Amino acid sequence: MAAISETPRVAAHGDDPSVGVALMVVAMLLVPIGDTLSKLLTEHIPPVEIAFWRYLVQSVCLLALAAIMRRKVRGLTDPLLLLGGVTSGASLLFLVTAFQVMPIATAIAIFFVEPLILTILSALFLGERTGWRRLSAVAVGLVGAVIVIRPGWSTFGWYALLPLAAALAFAMTMVVVRRASRKYPPLTTQSAISINATLFLALGLAILTLSGASDGPTLDVPSFVWIALGGMGLLSGLTFLLVSQAFSRVPASILAPFQYLEIVGATTLGYLVFNEFPDAMTWLGTAIILGSGVYVFARERRLALNRPILSTKGR
Repeated sequence: MAAISETPRVAAHGDDPSVGVALMVVAMLLVPIGDTLSKLLTEHIPPVEIAFWRYLVQSVCLLALAAIMRRKVRGLTDPLLLLGGVTSGASLLFLVTAFQVMPIATAIAIFFVEPLILTILSALFLGERTGWRRLSAVAVGLVGAVIVIRPGWSTFGWYALLPLAAALAFAMTMVVVRRASRKYPPLTTQSAISINATLFLALGLAILTLSGASDGPTLDVPSFVWIALGGMGLLSGLTFLLVSQAFSRVPASILAPFQYLEIVGATTLGYLVFNEFPDAMTWLGTAIILGSGVYVFARERRLALNRPILSTKGR
């Protein structure tokens, strides 16, 4: 699961855009592998445990990276980053729960209304200007989501809404990341959010166990389950590094559309591993969502290019 929502920037002089684009393409092709592993693991352990272990391993990887780079992880108790941990953990939990019953490609297609939801939340909470054209694109994209959800309602019930809930939670996380970027560097923000998400999911596991809704952590599982859980966490950490490096080389408005490669990977792996293939209505809704998202990104890029660039010479 990945989405791009950073403020567009101008690449440094001398950067090779093709390198940044290549890094982004690799990252987006890796994300569906983690999603596929998550769906496979739902046959052995509950979604909340999958989300917990995935964030735990990711946190360890990010802390190791921070140690190597001699960076201190701060802000763990910052209310903003605590909120980010809750929304990030909830987003993954909702999505993995959807994977348990829905085709991966269908769930990911619905999830990709996230950039459109983020457009609205950014206007509400970050004061970013949003014109009627982008709001219209958001409305069209949400219609696409309804087209994807509606045929599955009779089959999946309320589970069909989980990817939409995951998109909302992830968009909220991105708002937190944007606000936190004014105070903390990216590695600190991502590490704190990952650790807080791990603690949030651990608390959820504890509540389920104490209430009798769960028998506690599932530990008696085949060895490949532990290998897969570790692999998911490592993939999450690697994806973060690849995306971060891509953003350091190429403006976000150029990279943003490449995130839709995740749907291509999800569809391919869903067919190869689970023999799942989206129907015509799902493809129609997906095309509407993607078209709306690309329009929003293109509009933002056009506006970014028209903004005056303030000189920093002499600072």
